[in-house]
Order: sequence, then C-alpha cells, then structure tokens
Amino acid sequence: MKYYKPLIILIILLLITACSRVLISNRKQLNLIPNSSMLQMSFDQYGQFLEENVISADAEKTEMVKRVGKNIQKAVEQYFVDNGLEDELKNYDWEFNLVESNEINAWCMPGGKVVFYTGILPLTKDENGLAVVMGHEIAHAIAEHGNERMSQGLMTQLGGVALAVAVSEKPEQTQQLWMTAFGAGAQLGVLLPFSRLHESEADHLGLIFMSMAGYNPNHAISFWRRMSEMKGGQAPPEFISTHPSDDNRITQIEKLIPEALKYYNAAVPASN
Repeated sequence: MKYYKPLIILIILLLITACSRVLISNRKQLNLIPNSSMLQMSFDQYGQFLEENVISADAEKTEMVKRVGKNIQKAVEQYFVDNGLEDELKNYDWEFNLVESNEINAWCMPGGKVVFYTGILPLTKDENGLAVVMGHEIAHAIAEHGNERMSQGLMTQLGGVALAVAVSEKPEQTQQLWMTAFGAGAQLGVLLPFSRLHESEADHLGLIFMSMAGYNPNHAISFWRRMSEMKGGQAPPEFISTHPSDDNRITQIEKLIPEALKYYNAAVPASN
C-alpha cells in the first residue's frame, strides 16, 4: 500500500494543476496535454489533411469561408485583448480552407485550423448561415474541447501515456484518436464525436463569437431548423446521441439569443 500512496498523491496533484476554466461559460475542465504539444500536432495533422484532400477550386465559396473565418477570428482576438487574455492566442496560426467533399461537416483544430466541407454549404446557404457553423467550430477550439477529448482518449485507449510518447510509439492509433477527437472523420453532421456538454457549450460560445463579428445570432435558429429538416426525423434519440436533439438544441439557442444580441448590438449599432 505504501507504494500506491505517492502515486495517488501525484495523480491528485496532476488533476489539480491540469484544471482550467472555459471562457464565458466558466466551466471547469481537465486538460492533461500541454498547449504546445496540442498546437504542434494540430499544425502537423492539418497540413497532412490538406495534402490528402482536394481543396475547392470555387473561388467565390472559398473566399466566403475565409472572409467569415477572418471576421470571427478578429472578433475573438479583440475579446481576448479586452479581457487581458491575448497571450493565450499568441501561438495561434489561423487558417480557413474549403475542401471538396459531400460530407456535411466542418471542424476546427487547436490554433485556429479550420476546414469546411463543400457538402455543408447547401445547409449554411449564405454568409450568415456559414457564420453559425464557423462560430461553433471556433468555439470548440477556444474552449479546448479537443484537449479534453484527447486527454480522455490517451487515458482510456492508449494507456495514459503522454502525447509525445503516443505519437512516437503508436502513430497510427494516435492519429486516428486525434482525427476522431476533432470530428474530422467521415460522419454525417457537425462534429459528431463531441459530447452533448461540449456541443451545447460550443453553441453558446459560437453564438457570442458570431455576434461579436456582426452576424445576427437569430440565423442560428434557421440553420439548425434546416439541419433538422435535412435529417428527416432519422436522428437517434437524444439519450443515445452525442448531440442534443434538434428540438432541444433550438430551444436552448432561443434562450441564449438575448445574451448574444447584446454583443451583436454593440458590434452593429447602426443596424438597430
């Protein structure tokens, strides 16, 4: 038993020091992987993904993705500056790309590495709808949901080893775990692997971010209604799904609209 006590103490200390809080929602979270490691792997995996997939040649749609992304990027960066948190984004290397794929998906890796699939554009319809998804994806990265997922995966699937060790000794398994953690797999819907808690939190932060950038948060309701109609009632029950049910999601978003509108009104006072 005496051999276990130091180990237990070490684990407790590790858990305490690894705790942080999510921006805006103020939720406590446990992230075991250093940000430097997350960013390095993000940049490597993002570059590899772009090499293995076809970047869209549609200049107009590509420009819209980049424009919306940069607008929300600037709003997020300004929020961090205003709250004395600019150092937390100093190593970000934002990038926005549109790839050719029929999958209805989009995702954002640590450091602001965003990909939209052309398959989601019929649902976003225009710049406002695209801003809904963009805000949501960037929120996942800002809230460090991927670090939480990777931390869980390293502990449960790869024996609790450090990320650097996992990459060195189990590169294929680590890459698969990474892509799953960030929703970059071939799955229907936006970031299916995230938990309902993460999804709801990304909805909340995403509304704030798009509003800060001057996009009316009411467009989020329209987007999720289109998503619900596209599914045609085939979505699994909420209790076995990683996503909130469409009805519950829309209800929760409606409750968040008044808060988001305060940021929107401050960003676009002349429109009101």
